[in-house]
Amino acid sequence: MMANTWLLVLVLQLLHGVTGSLVKFNNSGFENVVIAINPQLPEDDKIVSNLKEMVKEASTYLFDATKQRFYFKTIKIIVPLTWTSKPEYGRLTIESYENADVIVADPFLKYGDDPYTLQYGGCGEQGRYIHFTSNFLTNDSLHDVYGPRGRVLVHEWAHLRWGVFDEYNNDAPFYAAGQNKVEATRCSAKVTGKYVFSTKDGKTRACKYDHRTQLYEAGCQFIPDRKQRTPASIMYMQSLSSVTEFCDNSSHNVKATNMHNKLCDYRSTWEIIMTSNDFVSSSPSSAPPPDPIFSLLQTQDRVVCLVLDVSGSMSSYNRINRLRQAAEIFIRQIIEAGSWVGIVTFNSAATIQTGLQQIISDSVRDSLIRVLPKSAAGGTSICSGVKKGFDVFLQKYTSTEGCEIVLLTDGEDPTINSCFSAVESSGSIIHTIALGPSAAKELEMLANKTGGLRFSATDNLDSNSLIEAFTGISSRDGNISQQAIQLESKGQSIKSMEWLNGIISIDKTVGNDTFFIVTWNESTYAPGIFLTDPKRKKYSHTDFVIDSTNHHMARLKINGTAEVGDWAYQILNTHTAPQVISMTVTTRAASLTEPPVTVKSYLNKDTNNYPNPMIIYAEVSQGFLPVTGANVTATVEPASGAAVELELYDTGSGADIRKNDGIYSRYFISFNGNGRYNIKVRVQGKDKTVRRVRRYSQALYVPGYVENGVIKMNTPRPEVSEDEIQPDLGNFSRIASGGSFVLSGAPSSSSSPPDLFPPCKITDLEAQLEDDEFLLSWTAPGNDYDTGKAERYEIKMSENPLELRNATFPLAISVNTSGLTTDFAGVKQTFQFKPENFTKVNGTAIYFAIRGIDDSNNVGEASNIARTVVLVSTFPTSLPTTAENYTTASLASSNKENKNSIINTTTIIVIIVCASVVIICAIVSITICILRKRKNRNPATGM
Repeated sequence: MMANTWLLVLVLQLLHGVTGSLVKFNNSGFENVVIAINPQLPEDDKIVSNLKEMVKEASTYLFDATKQRFYFKTIKIIVPLTWTSKPEYGRLTIESYENADVIVADPFLKYGDDPYTLQYGGCGEQGRYIHFTSNFLTNDSLHDVYGPRGRVLVHEWAHLRWGVFDEYNNDAPFYAAGQNKVEATRCSAKVTGKYVFSTKDGKTRACKYDHRTQLYEAGCQFIPDRKQRTPASIMYMQSLSSVTEFCDNSSHNVKATNMHNKLCDYRSTWEIIMTSNDFVSSSPSSAPPPDPIFSLLQTQDRVVCLVLDVSGSMSSYNRINRLRQAAEIFIRQIIEAGSWVGIVTFNSAATIQTGLQQIISDSVRDSLIRVLPKSAAGGTSICSGVKKGFDVFLQKYTSTEGCEIVLLTDGEDPTINSCFSAVESSGSIIHTIALGPSAAKELEMLANKTGGLRFSATDNLDSNSLIEAFTGISSRDGNISQQAIQLESKGQSIKSMEWLNGIISIDKTVGNDTFFIVTWNESTYAPGIFLTDPKRKKYSHTDFVIDSTNHHMARLKINGTAEVGDWAYQILNTHTAPQVISMTVTTRAASLTEPPVTVKSYLNKDTNNYPNPMIIYAEVSQGFLPVTGANVTATVEPASGAAVELELYDTGSGADIRKNDGIYSRYFISFNGNGRYNIKVRVQGKDKTVRRVRRYSQALYVPGYVENGVIKMNTPRPEVSEDEIQPDLGNFSRIASGGSFVLSGAPSSSSSPPDLFPPCKITDLEAQLEDDEFLLSWTAPGNDYDTGKAERYEIKMSENPLELRNATFPLAISVNTSGLTTDFAGVKQTFQFKPENFTKVNGTAIYFAIRGIDDSNNVGEASNIARTVVLVSTFPTSLPTTAENYTTASLASSNKENKNSIINTTTIIVIIVCASVVIICAIVSITICILRKRKNRNPATGM
């Protein structure tokens, strides 16, 4: 019966987008698209009006580009609370800045206005959000470099919704396309233009051809013709007026060295879109799409009601006391000033403990804490608690829309379905916390229906998971300067007269409203607490406050801004028996102008069916800039059994799709039965290793256009210096709750399950030709995804990349891998070989793919397809001058270059010939002299 319940929950939850997006696809139209404006932006009506124009233009463009299948139907624009209220502004319901599909915000560093989409998954997987700056939306001069805004939105929407990638590559802007033939990385290859190099005096010249690499010189740029004939492709350069469609199989450029080809196995963009659920459930429409319908919503004061279970089962496992500790931390440290908070308790019936009170002082927080429950008894009626929470809202407001319920329960309720319709119609958000192994299986459905967060906490007293759940429920209005940031969360069973030790790193971006909280579960008296700040100032348990309402918690608030540096703590268990002691540290941003480093944790899905792996992601950033080089560890705690620690990587291998993008990722397969698993992510940053980098997947900044044969360059793309991008943070610590997921279909713990986990897909295969041998390099997969060591490899090669996909991989030409051994997951491997019967033909592209096989004969997916080009060292008498060897664009733009190159080459040849004649003459002269000397030698002496 329990297994069937979990299966029902799984099926229903699969309908919920793991990205948090509220978008629904209905009859060709995208509904509930949310655009949120950052609260730090000053009020500007032009932003709103231009957003409307952009979406309207994009809707028609998208409809035509997708062969009359998709358009934008309803759009919700969230304006900040700080903007002037207007009659046309409605109340928010379940929408928020955090789950918006499009974010309008200025970057921390003024490094440009590149639109981009944050993508952390692979090909075909939805992204997190699209980011536009206010300047992009209001500065019409940017049309020249990005194109019309509506077209840019469609480009980014394809990233976000369908998981496709860019068809250009700023890191590899050109590729060798054959013997003495160079192409710009683009799709389609029919886009024409000129290859130019910008000189220091602001002029341009033709690019120089490098015979060693058979590419153009570094700094060469492809300048497209303003007028084109090709209609493809939107994922390359949507700014061209002729571009009206995505690349399909007829126009796709499989030779282009771009991210889309790498991650999507050389499939066209349109082919990926056609595999989406949107496409499968759509059909072409003959009628033009209606204009989008816009709703303007304004953020309001945060209104929260804690709905807390006090049924009899809450008296077990110290749950009621742990609830008090966690709820007190939420009220005292997490809920933002100015918010409204009420409290409801429920067992067989529900009771309002306090109506809404606004957090305007510490005394208000104290009064709320005093009514937290102290005892537990009775049955469990979850719906009674939820409905009473709605009553709390209606005591002050005429509607429950946009209000939040934090629902905690440890029990089941067979009548929970009875309030689902009321929940959906309420417009409220419900965050759920499932405590213990028997909490209602339908809890996650309440969260998913309302856009709420979902957490679970175990009865493992060593775990701090219940506190972490409450600290994870910050405001989602985008005002990061007011949100609580967790720096430490550590719990451990400590023997009598032994210590809990640790170090918390406070960096310069945080330090206001800093609390150190120590909890324990047995002793009536506080343990010995010793805390030392970076300047060696010492605090002891006498500096901590112990409330009379809670004898198992001590807190210390640091006045002003906490000292930057490492804080060391030592906590001595003075009790006569072992007890669980924990340390929790929270803080807020130190400045309104410099954003703090933040970590956000995501999962690839809310629910999972064994033996599919979970993927854990952690995004570390500062003001939209990715932070790389940190040490990131995830702790996964099952409903029962030991927690598992997993280091996350930003290496571009395994589950991580792109190296050094601030997204740290890892597969998780250490399942321990069905049920809930909660996630915690810990980040440690070291000053010498951490750095900030630019975002990837940015819209192409077009350097200029060719109009009527004349090159017209745009303003150069803004760049930032290395000094500006370095964070100068010192050491830093962060803790973030990753929520929870539900597993179904796991084998029983009593059985010995078969090995069903293959090696993970290799995603970073690279190939190059050195002399007569190919050199392949990749990161080793594991025996089970990215854990352990695979048994062996299969390597295939072909001149056609399409032959190396999963379906046709076994049929491609095999590479002899005798002598190639595997290594442990994460180790960089290389393999050098000379293929048999291989004839080197200059300019030929050769493709490779590899896959791992484990000792149970589980076969991993075929890797990304790596490309290398055969380069035969030759010394041509001239550069290519025929249309056969050059693109039309290159031929049209390089006549002068070719003439100069021919002249230069001819000059070199003349010099060489002259030098050769001189050398030959010298040799002849020396030979004659030697012969003459030999004739005059003395036969006796030889001299």
